[in-house]
Amino acid sequence: MKKLWELYVTFLRVGGLTFGGGMAMLPMLKKEVIEKKGWTNEEELLDIYAIGQCTPGIIAVNTSTYIGYEQAGIIGAVCCTLGMVTPSLIIITLIATILNRFIAEPLVVHALSGIRVAVCAMMLNTVISLARAGIKDKLGVLLFLAGFLLATFSPIPTIVLVVCAAVIGIFVNIRKEKAGS
Repeated sequence: MKKLWELYVTFLRVGGLTFGGGMAMLPMLKKEVIEKKGWTNEEELLDIYAIGQCTPGIIAVNTSTYIGYEQAGIIGAVCCTLGMVTPSLIIITLIATILNRFIAEPLVVHALSGIRVAVCAMMLNTVISLARAGIKDKLGVLLFLAGFLLATFSPIPTIVLVVCAAVIGIFVNIRKEKAGS
């Protein structure tokens, strides 16, 4: 029961203190599940995040569900998912009731502008850190650059890019293994 509570509270914190969507969650997720809890490492987090992005639904929820399942099975997945969505449900309910009254207030506009800038900085820091952990060779650099350019400048869905990168990685490594045999 203690482990389930720990899973719930950890993802309650991540869900409650993360603004800006799935990518914005990475810095906090890295700090909580890698540095504080040791539930995974950077390479595994990248894999979990990639799986979360490829599956239907919200990346943050998918990632938390996967980590919860790895830690405590189905009930762990449920606890992490509930922890991740509880703050959003509460915040969205509160905001929906009062936002229309205050959205045009200069203080609110400026606060949201500041939050966006801070979230962008945290996301960039995490992307750089995770890229260092995930890009291990020339193929990784090539796939990173191709994926970045295609994701940025083409209408190709992200899932297609991730699946193509996975297929290329599989074929290249199979070929390396055969050449080494």
